[in-house]
Amino acid sequence: MNIFVVGIGLIGGSFVKDVKAKMPETTIYGIDANASHLDEALALNLIDAKSSYTDLHLADFVMVSIPVNAMLIELPKILDSVNENCVVCDAGSTKEIICSALENHPKRRNFLACHPIAGTEFSGPSAAINGLFDGKTNIICEVEQTAFKLQEKALAIFQLLGMRIRYMNPKAHDKHIAYVSHLSHISSFMLGKTVIEKEKNERDIFDMAGSGFESTVRLAKSSPAMWTPIFEQNKENVVETLDEYIQNLTDFKELLLKDDFEGIYNEMNNTNKIKSILKGIPLNKK
Repeated sequence: MNIFVVGIGLIGGSFVKDVKAKMPETTIYGIDANASHLDEALALNLIDAKSSYTDLHLADFVMVSIPVNAMLIELPKILDSVNENCVVCDAGSTKEIICSALENHPKRRNFLACHPIAGTEFSGPSAAINGLFDGKTNIICEVEQTAFKLQEKALAIFQLLGMRIRYMNPKAHDKHIAYVSHLSHISSFMLGKTVIEKEKNERDIFDMAGSGFESTVRLAKSSPAMWTPIFEQNKENVVETLDEYIQNLTDFKELLLKDDFEGIYNEMNNTNKIKSILKGIPLNKK
């Protein structure tokens, strides 16, 4: 099988690491706008050869893991270039705009809209790790728009990598992911910003930063080039989640100002139920 990966970073690189381990007979071709990424991916043995869109007619499977704004431009070109038996999957964190952009493409049946919910705060080929997708949820949208035999081809690979499959419509996906992923990244970025601004006047503040701060601000190390387009494409849902989050912060502040520590205890105690909700969910979900 010939697998092409467009975008050799954390997601694309981790994907091919496991594919090469589980399917050693597969040939992996890499396509990336960043030439140094291709050189690095080749040196790390993530890919077997550098490639370009002119070779996509040879592909049996294409994984596209590039920023979501670039997907709107590149996915139509990729679909134009593949053969009728090739399935093209994306790994974008937004789905509604991408699915709408491809709605009338002549090869829409060759596209499977995916979002593997896995990742770390790191990027680039060297960030690729084994087992990133094992046990993680892969959300698939508009599956009925993809040819059945191509669905089967993609699902066989996803299941081999240990992914759990869930089906969802694009609008619902974008709304829910704004709460559980996009908001957490904004919170982390803004916490980091707040502390950095304070650190300008208090140089020793980071000496007091413990594991709680480190884990909370971890996502602030994520790539702005990847996350800015996500916030742009999911703006409406992100603004809604921010409104609710800001209101909760304001309410908490009011409890402090009123010395209502019983109310603060109750707020935290009620929220503690998230422990049972998240029980068993791996910590490196993104």
